[in-house]
Amino acid sequence: MKKIVICTMAFASLMFTAGAQETTKMKHSHHRHQNRPTMMKELNLSATQKEQLKANRESYKKQLIELNKNESITVGEARDRKEALSKQQKEQMMSLLTAEQKNQLAELKKQKLAKQEAKAAKRLDKMKTNLNLSDEQVAKINSARKATRAQLKAIKENEQLSRTQRKEQLMALKEQNKNNLKSILTTEQLNKMEEMKKNKMDKKDRT
Repeated sequence: MKKIVICTMAFASLMFTAGAQETTKMKHSHHRHQNRPTMMKELNLSATQKEQLKANRESYKKQLIELNKNESITVGEARDRKEALSKQQKEQMMSLLTAEQKNQLAELKKQKLAKQEAKAAKRLDKMKTNLNLSDEQVAKINSARKATRAQLKAIKENEQLSRTQRKEQLMALKEQNKNNLKSILTTEQLNKMEEMKKNKMDKKDRT
């Protein structure tokens, strides 16, 4: 039973891949902020825009530093304020872009998502071979991934949710995925996954 639980959790990550990046972004808004400049470099920004974006980032960092120094608020309040700061910073950043640049940024995001989906499909294809998944099982897993992606998007875009509510819904969604897996994979397949995981860990320890 312990093995089944462990490998179920491992395979849940595959089904959760479609929205894993979204989840990570919601949990680590500061890292999300740090990754924006890379994509921004592809937008052919003007010198003025670059200066404004630089000032925007410096202001954001300064506010984060001040917030981290504030010991009069709870950890939860600090996280909520950081999330609000990140949202404000993003809005300010987007306001500096032209309509053409916004469209280009949206296209770059689509391309990034397509690459992530391709990687997820490749992992699933490999899993199909290793675990001898049936076409029906693969179809069910893909269906679950699409549903997960839609649910994650809805949670992310629901601005009425507090940080705590968002976290609770994400955890519930992850638990839902685990339960779905138990109805898709056989006990033999789950055990095979655990064996593969153990072999991978042993190989890593030997290197």
